[in-house]
Amino acid sequence: MKIEDYLKEKKQLVDQALDQYLPGEDQYPQSIHRAMRYSVLGDGKRIRPILALASCEACGGKLEEILPVACGIEMIHAYSLIHDDLPALDNDDFRRDRPSCHKQFGEATAILAGDALLTLGMRLFGKPSDSEVCRAVLEVMAHGAGTDGMIGGQVIDLEVKPADRDQPTLEYIHTRKTGALIAASVKAGAVVAGADDGSVEKLTRFGECIGLVFQIVDDILDNEDYAVLFGPAKARQEARHLTDKAKEQIAFLGERGEVLTEIADMLVSRLK
Repeated sequence: MKIEDYLKEKKQLVDQALDQYLPGEDQYPQSIHRAMRYSVLGDGKRIRPILALASCEACGGKLEEILPVACGIEMIHAYSLIHDDLPALDNDDFRRDRPSCHKQFGEATAILAGDALLTLGMRLFGKPSDSEVCRAVLEVMAHGAGTDGMIGGQVIDLEVKPADRDQPTLEYIHTRKTGALIAASVKAGAVVAGADDGSVEKLTRFGECIGLVFQIVDDILDNEDYAVLFGPAKARQEARHLTDKAKEQIAFLGERGEVLTEIADMLVSRLK
């Protein structure tokens, strides 16, 4: 299967599951449920949940076990975007070519919608049939989304002005604000599949590398941070180096790692 077809198939699978796990628009209280569905079911690429699915499959796991976890990951991602768009943070009026959640539903509802998605996402991490796997997934995702991960990166992103950012600061921000949830997605897939500790560690390092690649390419496309500090050409070179490093980590998977390898190549070469 071509990678484009794989991504399309898995996105459709995730979208269908998200639709089922999210409360219906007519379920009381309707306002919060409409805001949640508006923010999750928009035109997202579903990169994080697809990485969880691909990692799980590469390690011999079952889709029915990882799919709820993958949906929870997308809900955590959506919550972070809702809150990031708020006037107190990045103050963005648009997300994916339509009004941000707070512009569409008001700030109070947007804050609560983000809170609700975080809570529902964590609930879905308890869906795998093995209780020890559930505990491990909750640990992975709480770490990736907390102050050691995504939130910690968001805090430093707020506190340090772009003009004052050196390479260590950029790496701290982006390996956490963007990279931590991507790495956690890959790791969660391996954990749900029951992979051994060595395999989980290598897949986690793969996720860390491509997470930083994702943000470097964003910076090149938006002419921000890495592109400003190093210039687009050098930033692109660093992204390619990290991609090669990522692929080295999963070489042990052989043919089972082909999808992850192709996703890594796609992330470094994307144009939007």
